[in-house]
Amino acid sequence: MEWELIQYILYLLILIALAIPLGKYIATVMDGESNKFIKLLSPIEKAIYKVCKINDREDMTWKHYTIAVIVFNIMGFIFLMILQLLQGLFLKGTGNIHSPSLSLAINTAISFVTNTNWQSYSGETTMTIVTQVLGMTVQNFVSAATGISVLFALIRGFKGVKEKNIGNYWVDMTRSIVYILLPLSLVLAIALSSQGVVQSMSSSNEVKLIQPIAVDKNGELMKGVKIVGKIVYINGRVDKSAKVVDKEYLPLGTAASQIAIKQLGTNGGGYFGTNSAHPFENPNAFTNLIEMVSILLIPAALCFSFGVSIKNKRQGKTIFIAMFIMLIFGLLAIGYNEMNATSQLTQHGLVSADFSKGFGGNMQGKEARFGIASSSTWTAFTTAASNGSVNSMLDSYTPLASMFAMLQIQLGEVIFGGVGSGLYGMLAFAILTVFISGLMVGRTPEFLGKKIEPYEMKWAVLVCLATPVSILIGSGIASSIPNIMSTFGNTGAHGFTELLYNFSSAGGNNGSAFAGQNTNTIFLNLCLGVCMIFSRYLPIIGTLAIAGNMASKKKIAQTSGTLSTTNFMFIFLLIFVVLLIGALSFLPAIALGPIAEYLHI
Repeated sequence: MEWELIQYILYLLILIALAIPLGKYIATVMDGESNKFIKLLSPIEKAIYKVCKINDREDMTWKHYTIAVIVFNIMGFIFLMILQLLQGLFLKGTGNIHSPSLSLAINTAISFVTNTNWQSYSGETTMTIVTQVLGMTVQNFVSAATGISVLFALIRGFKGVKEKNIGNYWVDMTRSIVYILLPLSLVLAIALSSQGVVQSMSSSNEVKLIQPIAVDKNGELMKGVKIVGKIVYINGRVDKSAKVVDKEYLPLGTAASQIAIKQLGTNGGGYFGTNSAHPFENPNAFTNLIEMVSILLIPAALCFSFGVSIKNKRQGKTIFIAMFIMLIFGLLAIGYNEMNATSQLTQHGLVSADFSKGFGGNMQGKEARFGIASSSTWTAFTTAASNGSVNSMLDSYTPLASMFAMLQIQLGEVIFGGVGSGLYGMLAFAILTVFISGLMVGRTPEFLGKKIEPYEMKWAVLVCLATPVSILIGSGIASSIPNIMSTFGNTGAHGFTELLYNFSSAGGNNGSAFAGQNTNTIFLNLCLGVCMIFSRYLPIIGTLAIAGNMASKKKIAQTSGTLSTTNFMFIFLLIFVVLLIGALSFLPAIALGPIAEYLHI
């Protein structure tokens, strides 16, 4: 038990140690300042402006900024969808990969454009290298850059005084990619490939098995047989229907480069079907560590960037502490329940949960090379961020552990959340907290020297409620479809948890799957796609509207009546409001799923 706690503390300390300096660097980049490294890469930035004919000195109003974001994302969606549909015609490559269905292509295109990376397919058997590189990897970069861009547009709204403009989307996105995402991804990709993560332009390879095996006519493994060359003997007699398998298919591809940005950009889409549980994506403890820390690295760093940019480091630290406290609680809740397993696993002494002997707990669905502590930490990190990667199968988690993982998504992905999107979502909660607190104590609602008025409140409420509305309406509609039961691998409370988790993942722009439901149907592909769109773009529009209105306001001097937003009381109130809106919205649904399953066992 002590070693598991040491692991948890180590992961969190590494995250903080890397996030602080990175946060300062990001603020330098996005504020248009310079240093030696930025000067080194600036020719690339200028070349992009020249080729794309971008006027980097032109600012946009919030409406023009919003239009640029939406139009660019629509173009990305169309390109990725067409790329998938064409791959079966002339981009098959090795493995004879065909085009996905239209509904799956639509779902996948929406998923990667919205930074969700929900996957109703297995990457190595469904997508070619061309689609993975030009489609998925490119969208991993630009969707993450969009989140960072929108965040800094909001920051300029807080900083501006009687201004109409909030920056230039094309400049923000270019800087995010050139100076932040590309360098970090390059370093991480090299580190991953050095540890055995595959990076090859070949889509597959065949190797000879050390020991051939035999399969029957149904492809099932045959035991107790004798193999001589290509002949299979059963009890001394030849079985002509049996087939000898002496080669193994090894899927390859440009995995390391895509995995680097999938983690850093809080995307999470796996190159292979089993995601980061696959040894070609995550071969050892070191790759597991650096991938896991990468998931929360930029979202955590942006809290410090926020403080530096608004010239109020205490405010940035306050937001960070609020997120960090909720992360620790979620991590401990998931880890505790997994380490203690369930009464079913420990009954009759078949499985031990005694950690004093150095083993035990719920190892079902987990890789032995990672164990419970690393798997639980990964799950806590990936559901706190809008990152859909997994290194263990969530369908095998204990009821309460799966509940806390799902709840972290349902809170609105604001426990650090996605790159940029998590912080601007939390700032919407901060605005809501300031307004409610001001009403309770009779003080003027102010945040960062700007009055919070009905206009900001309306948009902040929409930003905060987008995720709960998307998840609850989507899962409610799906539950009412008669043939939805045929998609489940389980029935009862666990089956409902599968449905609720999958819609929470789509509605929270997370992308991780419970892995117990077949979601590759026309209805689910389209319904989940609509949830992704709603929960991604309504908050973006609301955030930019708040930014535009805040930028036009004048600064107000602090007085004795100003509510402090940098003390522990505000941290408590902020966490309370997040839980009030997020947790209570889902309590009835959670009661029907993981809580009912827990009480049943």
